[in-house]
Amino acid sequence: MTAAHVQPTQANAAKQYEVRRADLPLSCPLPSMALWNSHPRVYMPIEAEGGQSDCPYCGAHFVLVG
Repeated sequence: MTAAHVQPTQANAAKQYEVRRADLPLSCPLPSMALWNSHPRVYMPIEAEGGQSDCPYCGAHFVLVG
């Protein structure tokens, strides 16, 4: 029996992403994204930034919900 292969989402495809506390620590690209065509992974302190943070590489905007 084999596990189903899950296709990662395209990195940096959207300009705004909603993340939940379960997704922390926050990094861009997100762990569910493909890394081969993206910038190096960077971790961002979204909780210390009032629940919002921007990636210094690609400008993606992250909003903490929930």
